[in-house]
Amino acid sequence: MGYRLGVDVGGTFTDLLLIEEATGNTYRSKVPSTPSDPSQAVINGTERICEMAGITAADLSLFMHGTTVATNAILENKIAKVGLIVTDGYRQVLQIARSLVPGGLAAWIIWQRPPILAPLEATVEVKERLDSDGNVLKGIKKKNVKKAIKRLKEENVEAVTICLLNSFANNSHEKEIEALVKREMPDIPVSISSDILPEKQEYERALTTVANSAVRPTVAQYVQNLRNELRAQNMNGQINLLRSDGGLMSSEQAEDYPVAFLMSGPAGGVTGALWAAKNAGHSNILTLDMGGTSTDVSLIENGQPRLTRDTEVGDLTVRTSSLDVKTVGAGGGSIAHVPELTQALRVGPESAGATPGPACYGNGGEGATVTDANVVLGYLPDALLGGEMKLDVEAAKKSVQVVADALGISLMEAAAGIIDIVNENIFGAIRLVSVQQGYDSRDFALMGFGGGGPLQANAIGKLAGSWPVIIPMAPGVLCAYGDATTRMRAEKARSFSSRLDTADGKHLEKIMDEMAKEVSDQLVSQGVPVTEHEVQFEAGVRYQGQGFEVVLPIDQKDFASAGLKKLADDLHDEHEKLFTFALELPIELVNLRVTVLGASPNVTAGQIPIGDGKPDKASIIKTSKVWMDNREQDAIIYDRSKLKAKDKIKGPAIITEMDSTTLILSNHAATIDTFGNILINPVKK
Repeated sequence: MGYRLGVDVGGTFTDLLLIEEATGNTYRSKVPSTPSDPSQAVINGTERICEMAGITAADLSLFMHGTTVATNAILENKIAKVGLIVTDGYRQVLQIARSLVPGGLAAWIIWQRPPILAPLEATVEVKERLDSDGNVLKGIKKKNVKKAIKRLKEENVEAVTICLLNSFANNSHEKEIEALVKREMPDIPVSISSDILPEKQEYERALTTVANSAVRPTVAQYVQNLRNELRAQNMNGQINLLRSDGGLMSSEQAEDYPVAFLMSGPAGGVTGALWAAKNAGHSNILTLDMGGTSTDVSLIENGQPRLTRDTEVGDLTVRTSSLDVKTVGAGGGSIAHVPELTQALRVGPESAGATPGPACYGNGGEGATVTDANVVLGYLPDALLGGEMKLDVEAAKKSVQVVADALGISLMEAAAGIIDIVNENIFGAIRLVSVQQGYDSRDFALMGFGGGGPLQANAIGKLAGSWPVIIPMAPGVLCAYGDATTRMRAEKARSFSSRLDTADGKHLEKIMDEMAKEVSDQLVSQGVPVTEHEVQFEAGVRYQGQGFEVVLPIDQKDFASAGLKKLADDLHDEHEKLFTFALELPIELVNLRVTVLGASPNVTAGQIPIGDGKPDKASIIKTSKVWMDNREQDAIIYDRSKLKAKDKIKGPAIITEMDSTTLILSNHAATIDTFGNILINPVKK
């Protein structure tokens, strides 16, 4: 009998979800994270959850892991010193960058330029040259390359990047220099741009490859430590890490390509939402992942999450695929304050964090947070985590009273105002992934998860008009669920410069075949047989003269005869959806991309007993008072573990569980489906 384990490492807790593949039975656990060595919490959690299930690590067939190790290395500037080898004349490629200053009018006056990942003193040139088609104009001289390598040795670099002009069209020079570097510097990891990003645009290609080198030693050490610890526990199953695009990568591959999982953490929530949405019978979903500091939102259309080709981590933007997730500084720990200048209530982005945390945690926090406001309004019970964590209600009231006094309003009005503002902030992020991308949020259901998502989801669904609001099983550990239920993935891109009206469809078909074979071989090397492969193709196209491309899916079948015309029609349609207009201009093909996916996991979703539509008395914990619709009302508190399928719950109501709390508003009602999902809808009058 096979077991798969999903593990998601957060700043405060490490979440684990164990799935018995044959039955769908799950076990979930949380253990304190160990920031000094994140792998230790993973090992501790693995031992604990295996004990809960009565198995050993040797019974695990698959280990899937979402990690923020690469992300944190960038954010905390704990990166390796990178040496960069470029074509003669391009030493300042990272310094010149792009003429874009983030921010509003005159932002360049106050903008602090982020540090360069590969310093100029550790950037060296070699004499070589390829033309844009990959033809050799000037060959490599080993003596010149060895001189450059000697300079990098003197700079004591910890990783090396090779990015040569036009190497996307011909990687022979990069490969030749790579071999020399490995021979002269055998203990230093080497990344070449033709492996990491074989596309045009020298700056983006250089920056992305340098970023890969910058985090590579840190990530490699983490992955190796984790793998060695698991193997020491006789865990012989496949160890995979979650990529930024929601796919999986073997731990061995992850050591060489860490830039591919810079956004591994948020991706776990989206992939978990995909799994839950499939069971709930919905293919169009807006996801709402609310934690203590921030909230991540994304859009899933027809069962497919939107992808972006640029990944942002702090001030760094690299050209690598990631799920299109928007983040807003609004979480359970976001602090409410009233600036003296404006006398207007503000919530976040400053957060109380895990230490000291909200005032109601009793750890010394004094600022009024979103969690404190929920406690004051009665939306949170006085104990969390199955009763293990008692909340200090009086401390919460005291903190919110400070805000109320500053505004000259009542305690309850202040608490309700805090919740309204944080909900509006999150709704703004929802608009970024829906309305501003050409989608109507009313055409989507809303799924709330994370520690705070189920508490705010009903209200945000009301703002967005997104129904039903879905609260999946184990919402607090859904990221770990996503890690455990996603697929292996590999991809490759290739740049072109061709107008569609003059392109050779048969030649493009041949290129797609070659690319698909190359990417399939990558997955085979990671233990995924060819019989399980699913191949997908995309093209980057644009109107002639535009500075950006639109990525569109394409079908290789009949591409030579009809694919080019369909691609043109699709661009017109997508451009009109995004920008409300299309253009009568020639269309350029910029790049092709192939993605190969492994088989979907053979995991059966667990079902719950079916009831008669009325919750059993055993599921009712107690009746409590809540402040809602500007008045005090009675609300029943339910134990989610004792609810049955078809149970109907009218709001106001609160549903508690070990890792989260769900709030159902007045004039709304929830139904429990056969998989245990909570489906909230407005009550028809």
